[in-house]
Parts: sequence; structure tokens; C-alpha cells
Amino acid sequence: MEGFLGLTLPSFIGQLINFLILLGLLTFFGYKPIRKMLDERSNRIRQSMEQAEATKLEYERAQGEVEKQIRKAREEGQSIIEQAVQAGNRLKEEARQEARKETQAIVEKARAELDRERDKIVDELRKEFVDTAILAAERVLSESLDRGKHRQLIEKTLDESAALRAH
Repeated sequence: MEGFLGLTLPSFIGQLINFLILLGLLTFFGYKPIRKMLDERSNRIRQSMEQAEATKLEYERAQGEVEKQIRKAREEGQSIIEQAVQAGNRLKEEARQEARKETQAIVEKARAELDRERDKIVDELRKEFVDTAILAAERVLSESLDRGKHRQLIEKTLDESAALRAH
């Protein structure tokens, strides 16, 4: 009983049993360890991907934090610059006001000094005028009052008062 392709039923059953035993051995000793190794490798790859994703998220968070701190530092720097400018402007204005006050004080002092000098000059002129008037009156009383004499007397008195002022 030679069957199809030279196989007989007992030899076919034997080969089938051998195939099933071999398949069981390969499954037990080959497929399961290989499957386990592939599953472990798949798990490691997945964990690496998750770790890479977590690292990427951490990097993005850290970068956002750094940018936030840089922005904050810039704002603080700008604020400090603005405060310095304001302080400088305030100091300039205070210096200007102080200079105005000092200038006003100097002007007032100069005016007071000019007023004293003017009063002094007016007093001196009054004294000179009084002296000149007294001198003229003495001359007028001591001489007669004709018109030519009177004119000469006034001119002489004015010349003498000018000489007194020159001294």
C-alpha cells in the first residue's frame, strides 16, 4: 500500500507525531524564549520611547522656564533702567531747583547790595547838595545879587562841588 507521494498511513502518522513533537519542542524551547526576548525588547523600546518623550517634555518645560526667567530678568532690567532714568531726572530737576534758589538768593543779595549802594550814593549826593547849597547861600549872602554876579557865583560853586566829588 503505497500511497500518495510514497507515504503510507503508519509512516504518515509517525511523521505527523514527529512533526507535532518537534513543533511542541520548538514552541516550548524556541518560540516562547524568542517571543519572551522579543517582548522584552519591545518593552525596552517602548520604555525608551516613553523615557525619550518624558525627557522631551522635561526639556520643553525647562526651556519654557528658562525663557520665562530670561523674560523676567529683562523686565527687571528694564525696570531698573527706568528707575535709574527717573532718579537721574529727579536729581537733575532737584539740581536745577537748587541752582534756581541759589541764583535767586544771589540776585536778591545783589539787589540788596545795589539798594544799599544807591541809598549811600543818594545820601552822599544829598550831603554834597546841602554843602553846595550852603556854600552857594554863603556866597549869595556875602555878595550882592546882580544877575551876572549870580551866574558867576553858581558856576563857581558847581565847579567847586565837582572838585570836591573828584576827591
